[in-house]
Amino acid sequence: MTQPDYSNQLAQQLKISQKQVVGTLQLIADGGTVPFIARYRKEATGSLDEVAIAAIRDGHQKIVDLEKRRGVIIEGLKKSDQLTSLLATKIQKADNLTVLEDLYLPYRPKRKTRGQQARQRGLEPLAALLRKNRSSDIDLTSFINDDNGLATVDDALKGARDIIAEDISENPETRASLRNYFASQAIIESKLVKKNESKGEKFKDYFAWQEPAGKAAGHRLLAMFRGANEQILKLTLRPPQETALRLLKKQHLTTGPWQQELSKAIEDCYTRLLVPSLETELAKNLKSRADDEAIQVFGENLRQLLLSAPLGPKRVLAIDPGYRSGGKVVCLDAQGLLLDYTTIYPTIGTKQQKEAGDTLIKLVKKYRIEAIAIGNGTAGRETETFVRTLPLSPEPIITLVNEDGASIYSASSTARAEFPDHDITVRGSVSIGRRLQDPLAELVKIDPKSIGVGQYQHDVNQAELQSRLNQIIESCVNSVGVELNSASIELLTHVAGLSKTLAENIVAYRNSITAFTSRTELKKVPRLGPKAFEQCAGFLRIQNGKNPLDASAVHPERYALITRMAKDCGVSVTELLRLEDLRQRIVVADYVNESTGHATIEDILTELGKPGRDPRKGFEQFRFEEGINSLADLHEGMRLPAIVTNITRFGAFVDLGIKEDGLIHISQLADRFVKDPSEVVCLGQKLKVRVLEIDEKRKRIALSLKESN
Repeated sequence: MTQPDYSNQLAQQLKISQKQVVGTLQLIADGGTVPFIARYRKEATGSLDEVAIAAIRDGHQKIVDLEKRRGVIIEGLKKSDQLTSLLATKIQKADNLTVLEDLYLPYRPKRKTRGQQARQRGLEPLAALLRKNRSSDIDLTSFINDDNGLATVDDALKGARDIIAEDISENPETRASLRNYFASQAIIESKLVKKNESKGEKFKDYFAWQEPAGKAAGHRLLAMFRGANEQILKLTLRPPQETALRLLKKQHLTTGPWQQELSKAIEDCYTRLLVPSLETELAKNLKSRADDEAIQVFGENLRQLLLSAPLGPKRVLAIDPGYRSGGKVVCLDAQGLLLDYTTIYPTIGTKQQKEAGDTLIKLVKKYRIEAIAIGNGTAGRETETFVRTLPLSPEPIITLVNEDGASIYSASSTARAEFPDHDITVRGSVSIGRRLQDPLAELVKIDPKSIGVGQYQHDVNQAELQSRLNQIIESCVNSVGVELNSASIELLTHVAGLSKTLAENIVAYRNSITAFTSRTELKKVPRLGPKAFEQCAGFLRIQNGKNPLDASAVHPERYALITRMAKDCGVSVTELLRLEDLRQRIVVADYVNESTGHATIEDILTELGKPGRDPRKGFEQFRFEEGINSLADLHEGMRLPAIVTNITRFGAFVDLGIKEDGLIHISQLADRFVKDPSEVVCLGQKLKVRVLEIDEKRKRIALSLKESN
């Protein structure tokens, strides 16, 4: 069965050409992944980037879901014999799910309502007469029926008003106009639930708070919604009732003898039916907006963290510091393999300090350690200070490493599989050391929600959050590339085209042959078929393999083209990689054909210039201010070095080298107006900050980047 073509509709929505949409959707339908399509199929997409390709994929799915729901509604209306030609036309024209559901609302099966009960009692004719509002000569007594519970005229009028109220509340045009009014004019009001005041200290700012709902910042919305979920706060989201009723009466109230009854019905419709429905809908929309904002912030923070500068393949000694339990020390080779481990006690006594110093001096010399990574948690600064006093040779780099999530990793099944014979203290230290060598390779083993860069990550839609974070991880892993002969299963799982099963099969096959010598050997891995090879091969690297191109981002499908280039230049592929002047003489147009355009050839030539280049920044050593080890060491006006650890919509958190992070509020990020903190700072950025205020009771530190006082 031929699938409907939504490419033109999608092209208009995304403001790109229909050809780009068609080409992208075809590649996705054929099993193409976003990283592969963006990198290796630029001719088919018109050089769309990953964001645009994902937007096409997700936009297409939304249209498919909308059409599926449209079909279900039409089929249901046909079965109940309620589908008129006018209704069918309106349903077909509905361009979003909200409009579609509004049209279906009067006809959808529902539990017994007051309006339905009134209809069953025969009051629909009376409701129609009241709506016409033309004659006062209505025999109300004719509607009295004791058997139906209509003992008085008031009972009949009340039932008729229930019918009118329900009809108005289900009117699509009415709902649309009131929905827009709620969106633009509603006030979100937060009040304390008195009986739970003792549990709600963290929500103190919202005990008596109100602001326009449409302008409320996402982080405040999420805080209030969390407070409401924990029954600390009570929220309302509605516009001023008087003006909302005026709008509703303008649409449905007519002058005449039954004006008062109609007015009562409209007021009942608003307070009993429309307010609860539209308030719930608005809360859902605001929550969705706040979720999107928080997920976007979290995703960008995660991207920056994963792409942090790696130290590279250096021999590392890592310390997970502690006081009474001591510091857990491990020595790693340049590939992150565990060589040795022990425990030192540098913070609890002179004798223990001397023993700790002697131990570290011996380990540094024995394993020719090039860098020392110290976890930045409890006792981190004290341990760093101690290590810097030692006469170490060869003299290594000494740096603090963010250890957020290391304990999560050390207790995980992944860590147990890697180090079945070692306890969690050894595994945690290994994680700290490997983070210095290659943050990306190590952090992919940990749930992103555990690594300290989110904003209300546990309050947002978890399915959408996980989907977004997975996309970010996939994008980062594939943009950097993965060394095939040393990558973990977790890292390989995020390579385009590979599942966890295929990643496990690759590692098992690698162990059986010691190491891959060419990308083509991947085809021998069980269950790794032609499509998976096509998708993953370009993102996997083999250093010192048989073919020098295997260490680059050039896809194997282009090897023949490069061989032809080299032959035309009269050299080998190896020489072509080495000789820049030859590459500069290559005329791109000479190699363009139907499947290989200018963009692809330009990419290839750029890659040949720096094969397998790492897009991440180079590692820079950083030191916190000496003598600043706790909150008590700070004072207002002090200027300190700091590292950005988290970015939110309201500012940036930075590490000062003490337990508590400081906050640079968005208003203190620059001497100019700043709309988004990410305009000014990025994760891992080194800054010089000024202390504005210290709240010792709440353990909060206010900082500034402003040059002016």
